[in-house]
Amino acid sequence: MLNRRNKSKLLSLDAFAKTEEDVRIRTNTGGLITIISMIIGLMLLSREWHQFNELSIVPQLVVDRDSHLKLDLNFDITFPHISCDILTMDIMDQAGDLQLDLLESGFTKTRVAVDEQGRIHDIDASVEEFKPGVLNKDEAMKQKRDTTDYCGSCYGALDQQHNNEADAKNRVCCQTCDEVHDAYLQAGWAFYDGAEIEQCEKEGYVSKIRMHIKEGCRVKGMGKLNRIGGEIHFAPGKSYQNYNPNRRTTATHFHDTSLYFKHANLNFDHIINHFSFGKGIDQGDKKVKFHNYEDEGVATMVVNPMDGRVVMPNDGTAHHMLYSYFAKIVPTRYEYYHNRAETIETTQFSATFHDRPLKGGRDEDHPTTLHARGGTPGVYFKYEMSPVKVVNREEYLKTWSSFLLGCITTIGSVLAVATVCDRIFYRAQQTILGKKAK
Repeated sequence: MLNRRNKSKLLSLDAFAKTEEDVRIRTNTGGLITIISMIIGLMLLSREWHQFNELSIVPQLVVDRDSHLKLDLNFDITFPHISCDILTMDIMDQAGDLQLDLLESGFTKTRVAVDEQGRIHDIDASVEEFKPGVLNKDEAMKQKRDTTDYCGSCYGALDQQHNNEADAKNRVCCQTCDEVHDAYLQAGWAFYDGAEIEQCEKEGYVSKIRMHIKEGCRVKGMGKLNRIGGEIHFAPGKSYQNYNPNRRTTATHFHDTSLYFKHANLNFDHIINHFSFGKGIDQGDKKVKFHNYEDEGVATMVVNPMDGRVVMPNDGTAHHMLYSYFAKIVPTRYEYYHNRAETIETTQFSATFHDRPLKGGRDEDHPTTLHARGGTPGVYFKYEMSPVKVVNREEYLKTWSSFLLGCITTIGSVLAVATVCDRIFYRAQQTILGKKAK
């Protein structure tokens, strides 16, 4: 009696009621639905397996503790209408560090020209490192060493009246074209191309400037920045600092723009072939690809928004234009699963563009906007560093338990949908056949 009572209780709890094989009805539609359900189920199960073995990048925000390290700067910019001889690059930051005339060392300048069709091509096949007055400078320096009594004139820029009374070490002399140029800048005089200055004529500086004045320049290289806000700018003419000790103010940064404004054909139209902060990532490097996908990877995630930008206005105002880019830099690290590749320290950044005429005045497109007057023509890159770093780690998002749960859910869902479809089609067939029988 006890066994029968237990059996009756279990029977009442059975949620899977069975039907006899003899009373089951099989149809062709049901067979077709079964085949389709099996195909869909296998496809979904294979997708579950694929997702289980897929590595995903999980981002995390942390405080950047590497602010003491230097930040790499990588750029490749073409200036079609500014000569390599007068193009300079300076870096200034909020800490007060100033790097002047960086293009004089560590960077390369390639002379370029624009043909009648507007195409830009290199004048020389080889890349030359620019040094002012390289044509006959060695000969001029040899003359300086051989002639111990020689004291070059500064042409009134420096006081040389007491040279006859002073010994050789204390005399004020301008032995090279660079020294004359520096003296002119200290006096606040326009240097232009150095014509009729003996030192510049002997070194070939004047002839070189005149020969290259209608050429363009492509600059390329890598520099180091402090991880604080600052400015990178390309401007015409030699840069210098002017400090007035009587006013007790900070030094003012200037450029010798005398030669630039003398030639109206010069301007700062530019093509940014590449511009990035942080370690450069090779787009074709297989080490920076995802584990399973060849068409995606870290290289495709790091986007340099200024690459390929062309700024070449055709309205005739380019000579007196100042172009500015404002970049917001976020340090970024990519960590690979189980160190299967080297950790990559790089950055991501956004950039906005602004231009204005040096004459200032009201903006043509926005009448309520007034541009500031003055400034130095050129291309300016102003950047700010974020105190937060983005750490991207490769991880397997699915565990074995979630994979098994996904498989069970997939099979159950397919069977449930197939059962509903089978009943709908079966009822529809019965209804149609019943109407035909009447």
